[in-house]
Amino acid sequence: MPRKQAVTRPETTARGERLGFRLDEETKDLIERAAHLSRRKVSDFCLTALADTARRTLAEHETLVLSARDRAAFFDALVHPPKPSGRLARALAEHKRRVATRP
Repeated sequence: MPRKQAVTRPETTARGERLGFRLDEETKDLIERAAHLSRRKVSDFCLTALADTARRTLAEHETLVLSARDRAAFFDALVHPPKPSGRLARALAEHKRRVATRP
């Protein structure tokens, strides 16, 4: 009689943290239906959806999009930086005196 092969499950990352929240019945049903259609457990479906949304939100806030005019002004300032003002030069000299010359 042939031996059955053991079914192997993909390794998952150990999850030690918890996040709990309450929701209304309609939202719960919506999530459960979507998870079922995706053939996933509700918790896995929610975790993926929350993580994807969090990544998108962070990317939107960490990405700076400039217009063509603003981009040109930014690169021009990098290539041709303005001379420091007298006030900035004095502040730099004071910084060097106080910080850079410490024993």
